[in-house]
Amino acid sequence: MTDPESNHHSVTRLGIYGGTFDPPHLGHLILAETAADCLNLSRVLFVPAADPPHKAAASIRTPAHHRHAMVERAIAGNIRFAVSRVDMDRPGPHYSVDMLRLLHKLYPSAALFFLIGADSLHDLPTWHRPADLIQLADLGVMKRVSVEPDLNELERHIPGISRRVQWIDAPLIEISATDLARQIAAGYSTRYRLPDAVRAYINEHGLYRNTTA
Repeated sequence: MTDPESNHHSVTRLGIYGGTFDPPHLGHLILAETAADCLNLSRVLFVPAADPPHKAAASIRTPAHHRHAMVERAIAGNIRFAVSRVDMDRPGPHYSVDMLRLLHKLYPSAALFFLIGADSLHDLPTWHRPADLIQLADLGVMKRVSVEPDLNELERHIPGISRRVQWIDAPLIEISATDLARQIAAGYSTRYRLPDAVRAYINEHGLYRNTTA
């Protein structure tokens, strides 16, 4: 569902799951559900990115309104999931720290948990204002294959980060949105990796058909 303003007061622990979601797949849903359980979240807010500064524009294959609509369909029926336009409806550059500041104002009584992978934690010192980011939210960190961030090293660059990291014992799911887009373009099946409602939306709108296979 799209997150209604009237429900903000009921959210005490909010997970924030940003990404391009191009397309949103079952791996995203499994990780979000696992995070909700591990961190006792009252809601996980999916935040489709508008123009993430760390990704080349060419890597975003699908306009934001389609990615938002696909997330809506992917999460339908899960009362702990919602989707937000907070990143799409603001002017760039689209830094995560600014998005978190906006959500902090929208949910003033909620503890924020920024859900990221271990690879993103490793790279956090290169992000925009990482010291400010960890003041706004705890970091819910999901494991990644062959990535083990060194918290002592991160502490040298971002003092206090160790106290803000909460590990999520999430399954290692190797589903790639990039690979799925190529498989769609090639006419291959994406069943059991994309939610049926997302597959139907992609077919209805002819998305990813021009992606290089």
